[in-house]
Amino acid sequence: MSNLEIGIWSFPALLLLIFLRVPIGLAMFSAGFAGMWLTMGNTKLPMAQLKDLAYSQFSNYSLSIVPMFLLMGYFATLGGMSQALFKAAENFLGHRRGGVAMAAIGACAGFGAICGSSLATAATMSRVSLPELKRYGYDGGFATATLAAGGTLGILIPPSVVLVIYAILTEQNIAKLFLAAFVPGILAAIGYMVAVSIYVRVNPESAGVREPVPMGERFRALVDVWPVLLVFLAVVGGIYGGIFTPTEGAAVGALGTGIIALVNGGLTWRTLLDSFTDTARSSAMIFFIVLGAAFYNAFLARTRVPQELSEWVVGLGLTPIAVLAAILVIYLILGCFMDSLSMILLTIPIFFPVIMAMDFGLSPEHTAIWFGILVLIVVEVGLITPPVGMNLFVINAMSPETPMVSTYRAVLYYVVSDLLRVVVLVAFPAITLFLLP
Repeated sequence: MSNLEIGIWSFPALLLLIFLRVPIGLAMFSAGFAGMWLTMGNTKLPMAQLKDLAYSQFSNYSLSIVPMFLLMGYFATLGGMSQALFKAAENFLGHRRGGVAMAAIGACAGFGAICGSSLATAATMSRVSLPELKRYGYDGGFATATLAAGGTLGILIPPSVVLVIYAILTEQNIAKLFLAAFVPGILAAIGYMVAVSIYVRVNPESAGVREPVPMGERFRALVDVWPVLLVFLAVVGGIYGGIFTPTEGAAVGALGTGIIALVNGGLTWRTLLDSFTDTARSSAMIFFIVLGAAFYNAFLARTRVPQELSEWVVGLGLTPIAVLAAILVIYLILGCFMDSLSMILLTIPIFFPVIMAMDFGLSPEHTAIWFGILVLIVVEVGLITPPVGMNLFVINAMSPETPMVSTYRAVLYYVVSDLLRVVVLVAFPAITLFLLP
């Protein structure tokens, strides 16, 4: 069997390991190690790369941004920022039909601006929003679907851990990727609110209405959101103002949210230790997946699978848009079974060379950034796509009395919103790129 054939057969073998519930990092590491062993005939190369790849991956300065953004999210929760965001949004939108659900989405968008994780955003905002949604008579399936969809804004609105990993894999500028994600992130929040509006008109019994709040109380709640705005402006403004790098910005954000949590009384020695422990655990999981992906990608590079696939696709004579559409459909399918980070690490080394070999009428840098945002969106859709969507299970676990089928039925409105947004961004790349210098 040739090296190329070994590389091709490794992919179904890897998927089999994943379906057998082997952790994704271990599955990719095992496939890469075994593949290099088979192609070399001995273990000298994989054993040598066990040292070299681990050092080269974990000594990457840009990767240190991940634990900082995760810690910033934990501190933001302790500082009561999630509650303040939801209260402010609820005071302005809650009196409308479906307004409390819209407020939950708006609060998720705000929290996503200081938390780079989708699952963390979904879980945090659910603890705040779910009791209020049920209090005002919202259907269980509609409430859980709304929070699952709103949680996906955590990885779309900068800062985003997934975008950081994409930037490292494709050697792109992290700050430019963050900037390109702004408008699609805002469109996502607006699209979800439109989906809420349509859902409550089709299913009027699914949502109650609360009494309007006096304007003075609305603005008082808005004042409580200033810490979120302050941290966001410090981090994002500092990065784009050239004051510090994205990694330094993440450290500043973690420090800022930590001080706010301390002032608000949420940060104690116990919660500080818990935050460090949770950050270390989440970072270790992500780093091990990165190492596993590095092993598998090194094996694929040795077998020339990405290069051969790229040359084969170009030789088919398909239009660039047709190739892009096929890749995005594959992501939607994989999203039904895999989490977002795993998809990015597994597929980008294969699909990225294919996309870069196509002519979309954009510069190579703009093509890479545009493709990254599109991938981020379809990966986000995978988080709420039945049957596996990770966010659906996280939220449904917080409302065990709600049948999963009800959540599936309601979340389809948000999936349609996402798919329409993908079509718009594919047709008009300028929407993603016009903020870039």
